[in-house]
Amino acid sequence: MGKYSIVIHGGAGTILKSDMTPQLEEAYVRGLEEAVLAGKNILEKGGDALDAIQDAIRTLEDNLLFNAGRGSVFTKKGVQEMDAAIMDGKTLKAGAITGVRNVRNPIQLAYEVMAESNHVFLSGKGANDFAIKRGLKLEPDDYFFSQFRYDQWKEIRDSDTYSLDHTHQDLNELMKDKKFGTVGAVALDMHGNIAAATSTGGMTNKKYGRIGDSPVIGAGTYANNNTCGISCTGHGELFIRSVAAYDVSALMEYKGLSLEEAMNEVVHKKLVSIQGAGGMIGVDAEGNTAMVFNTAGMYRAMMNHKGEKIFGIYRENYPI
Repeated sequence: MGKYSIVIHGGAGTILKSDMTPQLEEAYVRGLEEAVLAGKNILEKGGDALDAIQDAIRTLEDNLLFNAGRGSVFTKKGVQEMDAAIMDGKTLKAGAITGVRNVRNPIQLAYEVMAESNHVFLSGKGANDFAIKRGLKLEPDDYFFSQFRYDQWKEIRDSDTYSLDHTHQDLNELMKDKKFGTVGAVALDMHGNIAAATSTGGMTNKKYGRIGDSPVIGAGTYANNNTCGISCTGHGELFIRSVAAYDVSALMEYKGLSLEEAMNEVVHKKLVSIQGAGGMIGVDAEGNTAMVFNTAGMYRAMMNHKGEKIFGIYRENYPI
């Protein structure tokens, strides 16, 4: 049997067990399991890494618990605007979209940009027009509505405050309860190909057409068969300034660091030095995986050809 690995994340941040009910915790773990299994089922049959990560992310986009696709947060204008990116480590081709509305699965649109547009990055109405041209499934605004996201937005919509993901604190506590709800997946398939993808609804109450790191190739998403695949989640502005995803690859290629060493260098040193909070997942050409974060928790899961399984929300992984 050839080597394969898949890793997913559902966001990082101030994720504390004390704030989680048993029912909600179970729902998150179930959501992570469904997503990682969707990708693993493709890989174990000899399928492509690109297909595996898309299926994993579509599962997360369809889950209201995660800030991507259906569960996306509200902007300052009270709508959902979604971003996504995907990259093929074999060819270094990439596709990304930002400010998209009503597309059921933004990651599918990012793939279409990569495969069919002769471009890398499309935005706003142009990206939506391309989605229609490619026949992607659209949904009405009601499909993307969730009460807890709406209530979160109502708390801060009349202020200049933004929130990085859902919070249950009052306004004075907002920035003490940072949660970064981006979702992502990285995979190595049996053919030795690596792929990475990321999808997000961005920040609650974001304005001015703000774009984070998720759709920016090299910042929030990067894949190269010679080194690794990386998907990030965190305070996007800092990940953009750090070119975080590509920096992991560069440290591996030019300094000879291992995947985990390179990810630790970026997450625990480079990002911390500029007060960057968040994390990332990675896979290398040998199927090694890593899930590194500098926050209290990160929703995460991994499966591989050895039968190894990892699920985690807080600092410690769940026993499997």
